[in-house]
Order: sequence, then C-alpha cells, then structure tokens
Amino acid sequence: MESVLDSIGAVALVLLVVVGAVAGAIAGKIAGRRMAMYIVVGIAAAVATPFLLAALGIGVLAAGGLLLMLLVALAGAALVLVIVRALTR
Repeated sequence: MESVLDSIGAVALVLLVVVGAVAGAIAGKIAGRRMAMYIVVGIAAAVATPFLLAALGIGVLAAGGLLLMLLVALAGAALVLVIVRALTR
C-alpha cells in the first residue's frame, strides 16, 4: 500500500479528495438531503477506489497516469453513492 501512496503523491491524494467531494455534493443536491453524508461517502470512495484496485493487482492506473486515476476514482465514488442512495431511501 505504501508504494501506491508513494507513486501517486500528495497532490494526487488531494485531487482524489476534491473529486470525491464534488461527486458527493452533486449526489447530495440530487438527493436533496444529507449533503454532508454524501460528501463524506464520496471522498471515502474516491480515495479508496485506486487503493482497492492496486490491492487487487490491477495496474492500469499506473500506466494511465493521474487523469485515469481521477476518472476511476470518480466512477468508484459514483457507484458507492448510488448504493448509499438505494440503501437510505
């Protein structure tokens, strides 16, 4: 795990947090409630997705660079937010 953190760097980690916060804010606006919960879940999912993929041995993120990592994080956050929305209905 440390190698993943070393390879993405602090700037990328901050960008992952921003991507997750934006995804969570959009989901919160759509849901119309619990904005803070959606933002926190979005951040957690966006940060966790690249680490989970690296733990599973999916190395496409390293080859694709920062943009691909951010897109994967956005997709992971969106998926988790949809699941949270379905469970909290």
